[in-house]
Amino acid sequence: MKVLFIGGTGIISSACSRLALKKGIELVHLNRGERIPSFTGVRHIKADIRNFEDTKNALKDEKFDCVVDWIAYIPEHVKIDISLFSGRTKQYIFISSASVYQKPPENYIITESTPLINPFWEYSQNKIKCEEILINEWKNKGFPVTIVRPSYTYGEDLIPFAVGWGYTILDRMLKEKPVVLHGDGSSLWVMTHNSDFAKGFCGLLGNPYVIGESFHITSDEVLNWNQIYRAIAHSAGVEPKIVYLPSKKIAEIDPATGASLLGDKTWSTTFDNTKIKRYVRDYIATVPFHEGIKETVNFVLSEKKFQKIDPQMDQLMDRLVEQSLK
Repeated sequence: MKVLFIGGTGIISSACSRLALKKGIELVHLNRGERIPSFTGVRHIKADIRNFEDTKNALKDEKFDCVVDWIAYIPEHVKIDISLFSGRTKQYIFISSASVYQKPPENYIITESTPLINPFWEYSQNKIKCEEILINEWKNKGFPVTIVRPSYTYGEDLIPFAVGWGYTILDRMLKEKPVVLHGDGSSLWVMTHNSDFAKGFCGLLGNPYVIGESFHITSDEVLNWNQIYRAIAHSAGVEPKIVYLPSKKIAEIDPATGASLLGDKTWSTTFDNTKIKRYVRDYIATVPFHEGIKETVNFVLSEKKFQKIDPQMDQLMDRLVEQSLK
């Protein structure tokens, strides 16, 4: 089976690349070649997917059993893909987001039939528009789309925080500085290790029975945000100093962070994985968060290049902490 990944070097796509190669898939990456993958065995096509003519020329007359776009975010991106890959692939997988599901949710258990409504976050709204375009193309012209909706998926150097991101928040924990959580930290959430996601995802590659279908792929382990932050801190050998602030107040102070909270992480959310397990019979998430996050934290702390502090993010945390004390 010959598979093309557009992108392919991110946290999720790297794990899927490694597993695809292990399964004997002929894997091709199409990207600008700016990031060197941590694995070998992939053939590389150098092109900028945002440049239609550049990509068309680079692809020449190649055809694929499956094309996966890991970096399509707005309608214009999928429209380019439709033009490039119609008649060139037997399956096109669009990487959407689990944040497209109804917010606020009417039911904390999410299935693939949960309505796609997100009035808070432009990122999710664009993903919904992309899905609509692709499903319409499948229904009217037979474009062979499969939609995959990851939720918060971590691994390697990605430490999954709710308020803020990157090493900056871990550094605050290490320095015993306060970190911020939305609400009271009790809302439910699901964290998925990238190696677990890859097991479900690779089972969809080249599968003719999943054309026209959508899937989320997550762990079945349910935690609250307090537990998540404590597990991260304990992996670094410290106790977190957590302060709390309502999501709406965070949104007033920093609209970008607020959008990702109100459009996703604020609400208690768990996922029914019955559908992916029905189509990929051997899928099961096996990495508990306390083990997976310890591996990630240890990796970050062992590599200086990942220990970069964002001064603006640190200052934002200080402002949020100050607000929490008022």
